[in-house]
Amino acid sequence: KMPVLMCEASLLQTNLVGKVIIVTGGNAGIGLETVKQLAKQGATVVFTSRDIAVGKLLAEQINSELTLGNKVEAMQMNLVDQSSVQSFASEFKKKYQSLHVLINNAGIMNLPKRTLSKDNIEMQFATNHIGHFLLTNLLLDVLKASQPSRIVCVSSCYHHFAMGKKGYIDFDDVSFERRKYDGWTAYAQSKLANVLHAQELAKRLEGTGVTAVSLHPGWVRTNLIKHSIPLCMQNCCCLPIFRLLGMIEPWAGIQTTLFCAIDPSIPAHTGQFYSQDGVYAKSAARSGWPMPSPNPEVTAENAARLWTLSE
Repeated sequence: KMPVLMCEASLLQTNLVGKVIIVTGGNAGIGLETVKQLAKQGATVVFTSRDIAVGKLLAEQINSELTLGNKVEAMQMNLVDQSSVQSFASEFKKKYQSLHVLINNAGIMNLPKRTLSKDNIEMQFATNHIGHFLLTNLLLDVLKASQPSRIVCVSSCYHHFAMGKKGYIDFDDVSFERRKYDGWTAYAQSKLANVLHAQELAKRLEGTGVTAVSLHPGWVRTNLIKHSIPLCMQNCCCLPIFRLLGMIEPWAGIQTTLFCAIDPSIPAHTGQFYSQDGVYAKSAARSGWPMPSPNPEVTAENAARLWTLSE
């Protein structure tokens, strides 16, 4: 049975030889599927992994299946550790002279207990936004030098509502020091930050040839939901029910990312939010389309405010 194709088949035929792409969190879930597909199309792909031993094994495995030679490299990076992000960026620049697409994909979701990074930032905000904010800024010089280039921020429809919890950024209390911690509220806040980050990047990078967009990949069956749905339920009799509710496999979930990374129409919509399914289903549109975010918190003012906070 052919895997479901939600994007135009030609997109998966696009020759990416000569393109250098970074995928954060490329060692599992949609990140891993994204790495495999981009490499299959000829791109040189560097993916980041907290556990470099696991990353190297995966890279070897992917390379062994490629017909175009070794295209994939794993490099160590822990997004919540700012010194780790800095050393990854400088290592990358020593090895590679160009960067055509940065895919800010890594993420954690719905941590049950309030946890802080070593910089005292709430863990979901630190991983999903602050780490990527720093990484993007450190790579802007090489992205500009490689233009036309792109920054793709993997967000979620949960930037609007996450399990009934409204998506907003409490600019005075991002780390839940005063308000009561809730895993879904924290997740929604971090995913809203991804949408606002892409919007502000697009504004700041106007005229540089660097495009920035954000996206919702769909409700994908990956390890990301481990704190929300036990694995045994994901893998057993409940799976057909989840599928009926709209859960998709990682292969379908990477197609909006691929579309945003490859499709020639993207630069005309810099700063926008892309989605292909779920809450935002739109008849007969394939692989995602730009749309206004349904969250009224997505404003130019909030995007600028988030940038200032993140610095």
